[in-house]
Amino acid sequence: MVMDLSEERNGTLLLEREAKAEERVGTVAVQAAEITLEPRTDVYAGAAPEIKNRPVYAFFKCLADFVLSLIASVILLIPMAIVALAIMIKDPGNPFYIQTRVGKNGKELKILKFRTMRKGADKLENMLTPEQLEEYKREYKLDDDPRLISYKKPGDGKTCFGARLRQLSIDELPQIVWNICLKGDMSLVGPRPILKEELERYYTPEQQEALLSVKPGLTGYWQAYARNNALYDTGERQKMELYYIENRSATLDIKIVFATALAVLKKNGAK
Repeated sequence: MVMDLSEERNGTLLLEREAKAEERVGTVAVQAAEITLEPRTDVYAGAAPEIKNRPVYAFFKCLADFVLSLIASVILLIPMAIVALAIMIKDPGNPFYIQTRVGKNGKELKILKFRTMRKGADKLENMLTPEQLEEYKREYKLDDDPRLISYKKPGDGKTCFGARLRQLSIDELPQIVWNICLKGDMSLVGPRPILKEELERYYTPEQQEALLSVKPGLTGYWQAYARNNALYDTGERQKMELYYIENRSATLDIKIVFATALAVLKKNGAK
């Protein structure tokens, strides 16, 4: 299947090319408008986990990633084609988009997702209220996002078509085919890939090094057991991601996979 991988910038991006040196003092430019961030006092105060070399675990995890993602890719091919068609009907245009995140060892990571937002969702100042902008700059997500496909009135951020794709994690499925099976730059389980701005704002240099010592995952400890209920503001998200780095194992990975499936079915903490 040939896919158009032209990059469409989503509202979850902070327009990396426009983020300049003033980010260090708390200012990020978003297109023509500027959003003032809080001073960078948000770094997690916990200790950075020790970076452990686990070659046997890493080898079998890599093998499992490829085999399982290959099987899943074949099974999901037709359902994914149906989802892509539904997106194009709801909001004409490319059903896929690419987000730029930080991958293992700090390398640039391009993750493929189904589009859940309307075209033009990157124009934050045109689509969000000042209160929503404030919420977005803290957590990089919105509780009731008006940019979602089929959003028509307040409250639709939990029930509209785009919201349903997110709640069931359907928007993440292309990563199984593209990032895990074909490119191998993601794993089925690992810390979730994040923006460079998130990494620098909420983690110390030592914590960043630990977080980037493994491949980011389709799901992870934070994603499975808290999803978006664990926030950066409280430090819970950082704590959970770093916990996985310290305690990762085949047993924990299996538990995370089953916990993720349960969380998705219950729609726990989905945004």
